[in-house]
Amino acid sequence: MVVVGTITDDNRCLEIPKIKVCALRFTETARSRIVEAGGECITFDELAIKSPTGHNCILLQGKRKARKVYKHFGHRCTANNPHGHKGVQPYARSKGRKFEKARK
Repeated sequence: MVVVGTITDDNRCLEIPKIKVCALRFTETARSRIVEAGGECITFDELAIKSPTGHNCILLQGKRKARKVYKHFGHRCTANNPHGHKGVQPYARSKGRKFEKARK
């Protein structure tokens, strides 16, 4: 398993299987739990030596649209969906009666 980031410990996981993990950083508790289970914690340099082609490596990545900026992006208005900006959060300085309110 390959992770471009930090591996942290999760107390909700009671049992950890024997696994080989490659990451940029490990917390001390996460590293100790992986090693106690019979696993291995390696760096990207060690991975490049052991598996230069990346065969049998699983790359894990986070959610692509996890950034806060995606709340403000709308969809295109089409003939089937004229309300393309429904549910889109505006860029407003503040909430209140004087900020980003339409007149009726």
